[in-house]
Amino acid sequence: MNGQTPTDGGILYDGNETEDEDDLIEVNEAEAPAPAIGWAEGRPEVAGLKGAELIQAFVKVLPNGPGVYRMLNEAGDVLYVGKARSLKKRVSSYAQGRGHSNRIARMVRETANMEFVTTRTEIEALLLEANLIKRLRPRFNVLLRDDKSFPYIVLTGDTRAPALYKHRGARSRKGDYFGPFASAGAVGRTINSLQRAFLLRTCTDSVFETRTRPCLLHQIKRCSAPCTNEISDDDYAELVSEAKDFLSGKSQAVKATIATAMSEASENLDFERAALYRDRLAALSHVQSHQGINPAGVEEADVFAIHHEGGISCIQVFFFRTGQNWGNRAYFPKADPSLTPAEVLSAFLAQFYDDKPCPRQILLCATVDEQDLLAQALSEKSGYKVSILVPQRGEKKDLVEHALGNAREAHGRKLAETASQERLLEGFAATFQLPYVPRRIEIYDNSHIMGTNAVGGMVVAGPEGFVKGQYRKFNIRSTDITPGDDFGMMREVMTRRFSRLLKEEGKPDRAAEPGEDAGFPAWPDVILIDGGQGQMTAVRTILGELGIEDCVTAIGVAKGVDRDAGRERFFASGREGFTLPPRDPVLYFIQRLRDEAHRFAIGSHRARRKKEMVRNPLDEIAGIGPTRKRALLTHFGTAKAVSRAGINDLMSVSGISETVARIVYEHFHEDAAK
Repeated sequence: MNGQTPTDGGILYDGNETEDEDDLIEVNEAEAPAPAIGWAEGRPEVAGLKGAELIQAFVKVLPNGPGVYRMLNEAGDVLYVGKARSLKKRVSSYAQGRGHSNRIARMVRETANMEFVTTRTEIEALLLEANLIKRLRPRFNVLLRDDKSFPYIVLTGDTRAPALYKHRGARSRKGDYFGPFASAGAVGRTINSLQRAFLLRTCTDSVFETRTRPCLLHQIKRCSAPCTNEISDDDYAELVSEAKDFLSGKSQAVKATIATAMSEASENLDFERAALYRDRLAALSHVQSHQGINPAGVEEADVFAIHHEGGISCIQVFFFRTGQNWGNRAYFPKADPSLTPAEVLSAFLAQFYDDKPCPRQILLCATVDEQDLLAQALSEKSGYKVSILVPQRGEKKDLVEHALGNAREAHGRKLAETASQERLLEGFAATFQLPYVPRRIEIYDNSHIMGTNAVGGMVVAGPEGFVKGQYRKFNIRSTDITPGDDFGMMREVMTRRFSRLLKEEGKPDRAAEPGEDAGFPAWPDVILIDGGQGQMTAVRTILGELGIEDCVTAIGVAKGVDRDAGRERFFASGREGFTLPPRDPVLYFIQRLRDEAHRFAIGSHRARRKKEMVRNPLDEIAGIGPTRKRALLTHFGTAKAVSRAGINDLMSVSGISETVARIVYEHFHEDAAK
């Protein structure tokens, strides 16, 4: 689960019929999980075997010990990853040919090769299985579709004045981490309230080190300005301590302390100071009011509840840390409809904690398969005891019921959205006379100001709505494009997008409609271009040059008369331009797709423009990295002052040699370089 594989005794079978020492390949952490060597490879006598016959041939040479197996199809794609207490017994069950569900029977029929890894214990097999499933994403496994990391709040511990930041990813920086939070928005709201409550800085270290006067946050009473010593280090450390206590679950004690200080200030007629404490108390109350339920008896736990109906499973997760509720999130794992909710939840849990810290307690709505084994695996991974419980009464039972209610509601919304999206896609296919309902639509738009900071945006939509993990932006690189040439920018975007797609995926096979088990496709069925006939001509030219004009349906969406929404004109190959009725649902659907592409392109353009605006002239000098840049700015104050400095002045800065000083000087004095 944590990306590690068996450290000792992990053996990869290459599938030879003997089990001599020469036939075993050691697996170590640095190499695993490397692709295994299939037994069927290079064996002409079994090259024709497939399905149950091939699996039966494997069974003869497998050990009775624990391990992980992979089933592959003829193309080498992994169909399924499983773990077993006994590889021989588990794999032999697939070769019996009876009692299988349609899903298993189909998987067995497609199996053309298998790979195996033996482990010391079943716990190691479980950890490795979860890691491989997340990495390989096999078609027949339960898949956690949203596996992005959770945001945390970090209170840094490596500077004179600790700062409060939002954090994702590895905990490489020294400090205290609090969370997880269900969303970045929840973190942002909490940090804003904590700023008002504890007046901690949120600026970067470089800004903190170079400030000469307090910033606006100090003026609006959201920072105590330790950068300019408006507060002493001891008083600031006291604020940091209070913030840690609050985030660690000691909120009542912190509020009581602030309330006492407010009363004392009021009694001493220091009303300005009393008002400051009053505002801090209000900010703390605001934080807690947005946390919903805060159970007194649950210090640290994750609560899971699953609702399964209509072939869709929804798993609702609530996070409780330090006695506080840090939000919830709904997941919709990809799973075969024949699987039971307990089977889906069990597979989900193993993958969920593969790359996330685990709490000491996990509360479930129902008992799952191999619950004790999963608890042992999570305990071994975490380094402390993790218990998995199905509460039957009391406060914990109420938490599970609350999560289950949220799961039902999220499931209902998902069903409604999916049904609506499917109907819209069917209407879209009928409107544009497509051979089948599109499963992937890509929408393109460009954004720039007078040709500067030009960006092309691509958004993706499918049967379940927008697929934001597939969005892409294209910074326009060509120097041959005239500023503001939308046609030229679209040509560059199309060329880069489909040249890379051809290289990575090859040309798509459009001979038949994709099967129900196919995953989300890499190739679009339709591309929507925000533009008229001119844009479409440029796009079709590029598709023709790449030889894929028959692989993708291109449709142009031109703005209507007076640029009014609802009067758009559409351009498709082989048809005259046409419009849709004003209240046609397909028209609203296309408008929503176009608006999302427009929003994404503009956001990407603004981010690039902002980056250009704050670029420091020192960034353009070769050999000046962050450390030397910081040293120069600390010494001279501004980049303008650096540009006016002489070579001797530059050499007086720590870390700036004569060679570097001359490079900096010549960068700002072109005449001196000649």
